[in-house]
Amino acid sequence: MTTLVEICLEDVGGAALAAAAGADGLEVCAGLADGGTTPTLGFVRHCADAAPGLAVRVLVRARPGDFVHSPQEVDVMVADIEATRAVIGDAAALGFVVGTLEPDGAVAVDAVRRLVAACGDAPVTFHKAFDSVPDKASGLALLADLGVSRVLTSGGPGPALEHLPELADLVRRGGDDVRIAVGGGVRPANVARIVDATGAREVHLRAPGTVTPAGVSAGYDDGRRSVTSAAVLADVMAALGR
Repeated sequence: MTTLVEICLEDVGGAALAAAAGADGLEVCAGLADGGTTPTLGFVRHCADAAPGLAVRVLVRARPGDFVHSPQEVDVMVADIEATRAVIGDAAALGFVVGTLEPDGAVAVDAVRRLVAACGDAPVTFHKAFDSVPDKASGLALLADLGVSRVLTSGGPGPALEHLPELADLVRRGGDDVRIAVGGGVRPANVARIVDATGAREVHLRAPGTVTPAGVSAGYDDGRRSVTSAAVLADVMAALGR
């Protein structure tokens, strides 16, 4: 069984590298240093054009921080989904990644229902906010009822390696109805172990490398940034026998 690989990225050029390495999908983001936020429409279009054969899943998250969103923030996220669909179209490869919770960690049903409705026929992934849901079995069933077809999770707080039995249970429960994409500390050195222990059919990870500044910094920051690394991509694919 082939394990699908999704690469999370925020850098121009990363989509083409992921496609060339043989990845199956992208999670297109901004602000990964803050856990990820909604990317610009221009960047989404760039990724879709650069990797036409890959699933392009757009993260929709109005801000960093917790996952308890106000009605106004949900309005913003609905508008972002609608704008993305208007620019990209309802291509079969376009999907969305959403997630919002109640203060006690339960799935925010009304907000998720609005977000899923805004996605139309595009498939919906519930992101790693799921790691905070206290009853994950019930949460998974609820998300299925809400129209979510995929959940990204490490099985609990911290890296996936700390929750292998929980992940295996979620993979079994989700089956083909809600596919589990395992993410959280997935690296070339551990990806095969994670897949073997959980039965996961999909993994999600960054493939980070660092570039040095191209110009003189004015002191705003040190000029360094993380980009997608072809070498890390190659190592991940090789670890999975692909």
